[in-house]
Amino acid sequence: MKKFNLGQDAVGKFMSSGGSDSLNTQIIGVVQNAKYSAVKDVIPPLFYQPWQQDGRVESMNFYVKTSLPPSQLLLVLPEVMRKIDPMLPVEGVKTMPQQIRENVFVDRTITILSSLFALLATLLAGVGLYGVLAYTVAQRTREIGVRMALGADARQVRLLVLRQVSGMMMIGGLLGVAAALGLGRAASSLLYGLEGHDPVVFTLAVLVLMLVALSAAYIPARRASRVDPIQALRYE
Repeated sequence: MKKFNLGQDAVGKFMSSGGSDSLNTQIIGVVQNAKYSAVKDVIPPLFYQPWQQDGRVESMNFYVKTSLPPSQLLLVLPEVMRKIDPMLPVEGVKTMPQQIRENVFVDRTITILSSLFALLATLLAGVGLYGVLAYTVAQRTREIGVRMALGADARQVRLLVLRQVSGMMMIGGLLGVAAALGLGRAASSLLYGLEGHDPVVFTLAVLVLMLVALSAAYIPARRASRVDPIQALRYE
């Protein structure tokens, strides 16, 4: 109604359609806002005309509301149409969820590919984190040997390494969450039904990355706790 400047009470008013300069169409009802052909697009301003008044109709789409299960409805509907008109072809029978899935097929494909790349990135991050931690522990072999020679036990050595990992996780986690929030807001405008600030997703992502980091730190920490102090003091 805003598009056509019809005010709040549009029923009974006249408007022009079909390129005519005269007010040749009377409004007999108002419907709620609804998506037209793409679920991602904004709701367009539209008006509907009875198909009997349009001589250019080549095909029509009907929406059927029923209490039957969708699978049963898809089997019954063509038979019902044949009883109405045996010469009338019925094509493209599908449920609304199926129509939406087909409409956002590209978005779903991008989402799946993004998830696969995210898993690959997580795997590479875990491997890289393990490599950094293993190298860091190897560089501190003499220090660890001195600590163990002065009375530090294996538990204290493992806590030393894990404390270092915790600091890295805190810094990396804060930077990662901040970057994810910014990228999520940008992606929410591109992909249908995607929110850039879902707390469940962020919580799961942080927990997974913490698990990866702790798992990557366990082997270097365990190896460091088994260092022989005498060999560690001779390490170069």
